Amino acid sequence: MKATLEALKSLDLKGCTVTADALHCHPKMAATLREGGAHYALKLKGNNGPLHTCAVAAFAKADKRGNVASYEKSEEGHGRFERRRVTTVAAPKDAPPLPGLVMFARIDSERREANGKTETAIHYVALSKHMPARRVLEIVRLHWSVENNLHRQLDVVFNEDDARTRKNHAPQNLSFIRRMALDILKAHPDKRSVSRKMKMAAWSKEFFFELFAHMR
Repeated sequence: MKATLEALKSLDLKGCTVTADALHCHPKMAATLREGGAHYALKLKGNNGPLHTCAVAAFAKADKRGNVASYEKSEEGHGRFERRRVTTVAAPKDAPPLPGLVMFARIDSERREANGKTETAIHYVALSKHMPARRVLEIVRLHWSVENNLHRQLDVVFNEDDARTRKNHAPQNLSFIRRMALDILKAHPDKRSVSRKMKMAAWSKEFFFELFAHMR
């Protein structure tokens, strides 16, 4: 948390909406962002017990009254069906302290695979800015895309989480090189996976040099 707060202070985030996982749903994080002129959309889980309980209770009351704002979106592709429904509610005046908190969002998601297997989940988000449910979904999806399209690929393809480099500037340098390599592989128009293209580059010198012809 301390390192994250120091990093945020070095950035100009005025007018931005910062997203973060539940680990960062903390009063110090919220205060730092609001003091810097940024808004936040922080994932909320049981690790912040009082605030999470407050959000669940607020939605229970709103559901009973039947006056929650909502937006639903469905998608199909890659052999699966996904549905997400976002509802929003104002944060109660007696909510546990979180600087700038104005509303909660709840995301009910359903994923159905081609084999019939269905998974459901409920996510809560703490927000410092009033916004429609549709905009909440857009912001949260952008946050998930960072994990799915960058962090997960760096771990799965380059085994980044297993790296044990610690000395001097080596961790930062290797991280930069991995991201460059990922950009080069993704820029190539071949529709095969990044890991598959890595193997092709190792097997074929012609394909290896072809990768650099599509750099931006």
